Amino acid sequence: MKYFFGWRVVVSASTVAMFGWGFGLYGPPIYLQSVIERTGWPVALVSAAVTVHFLVGAITVASMPALYGRFGATRTTAFGVVALAAGVLGWSVSSHPAFLFLSACVTGCGWATMGAVALNGFVSPWFVRRRPFALSLAYNGATLGGVVMTPAWVLTINALDFAGAALVIGSIMIAVVFTLLAVVLSKRPHDVGQCPDGDPAEVAAPRQDTDRPMPKLRRNRAFLTLAAGMSIGLFGQVGLLAHLYSLLRPILGEINSGYLLSGATASAVLGRSLFGWLMPPGADRRTMAALSYGVQIIGCLCLIAGLNGSDLLAIAGVMLFGFGIGNATSLPPLIVQVEFPEVQVQKVVSLVVSASQGTFAFAPAIFGLLRETGNSLSFAEGPVLAADTAAIFAVAICCFLSGRGKPSDG
Repeated sequence: MKYFFGWRVVVSASTVAMFGWGFGLYGPPIYLQSVIERTGWPVALVSAAVTVHFLVGAITVASMPALYGRFGATRTTAFGVVALAAGVLGWSVSSHPAFLFLSACVTGCGWATMGAVALNGFVSPWFVRRRPFALSLAYNGATLGGVVMTPAWVLTINALDFAGAALVIGSIMIAVVFTLLAVVLSKRPHDVGQCPDGDPAEVAAPRQDTDRPMPKLRRNRAFLTLAAGMSIGLFGQVGLLAHLYSLLRPILGEINSGYLLSGATASAVLGRSLFGWLMPPGADRRTMAALSYGVQIIGCLCLIAGLNGSDLLAIAGVMLFGFGIGNATSLPPLIVQVEFPEVQVQKVVSLVVSASQGTFAFAPAIFGLLRETGNSLSFAEGPVLAADTAAIFAVAICCFLSGRGKPSDG
């Protein structure tokens, strides 16, 4: 029996995601600390550059269909890989804030081409019946971006400095992704004589009609509470994550802090897997999302004490905080699947995700301002940020729970 080529696409797309998230999501906290150490610029200034990175990424995501239509997925991703590597190199050598912000714009554009839209574009043509499973496997690469790339950045920067690390790791990324694009990801089922899911042509699953009009969402309680819950929750996560490495470093040291952040992303894999395996078919998925954020609130409470000098509580806090990172992005689409008609799921998911990306783009800068304000008032910046994050998660829980039992029709 001929091996189904689609699984190679899944593995290759997962590798692209590992580099994309490793550079674009888990990298900025490392970049922030490295830039501050080299230049002495204020935390708020460099945090604003991180915000620009995320904001430009969110804007670029909205332009991806047009880019794909003009250049194709393979060329767009190839351009993005080069832009991401060049942009990080720019972060490492910036001698003026204007050049730093320009580099942030470049990395934002690059990261967007290696994110969720790219994964869907590469994997979806190969699967119909097994598409959710295939995409979930591909998305595991995003989590591996934290498990693999965070310690890789820390160790390489420690050995070569930031510029050397950006050059070496960026070159590796370009070489690997370009190879995968040429050999695997440029293929479509008809190129290798196969059908989606590896089925014979006569039993290939038919395409579903997705042209049915959308319900009005402006006043739809289910949609608004879900979008608000995901946006607010991710705002807290990305804000704390962007500064967590620099907060842990004085307590645990450079190398151990990098390993701990890697452990947090491993905890995210565990959290997402446990919720996926243990969640009953008829479970209220909004309640499950609230429980996940509840675990993260406990983690933030541990961090409040841990960042005051307790190594064990700091480690426990980071691991509990990490437990919900994966659920914050995987549970909302599952909620959409049960609360909206099947033909509308993809469109609603894209709207919810776009809203959350546009919101959490501002989190690093706002958290940076909170750090600066805490310092000026002689407050311990780490515990203040942890407490603020716990409060943000509590608001997200209220949003998720307030939408329970509401119909999806507008």
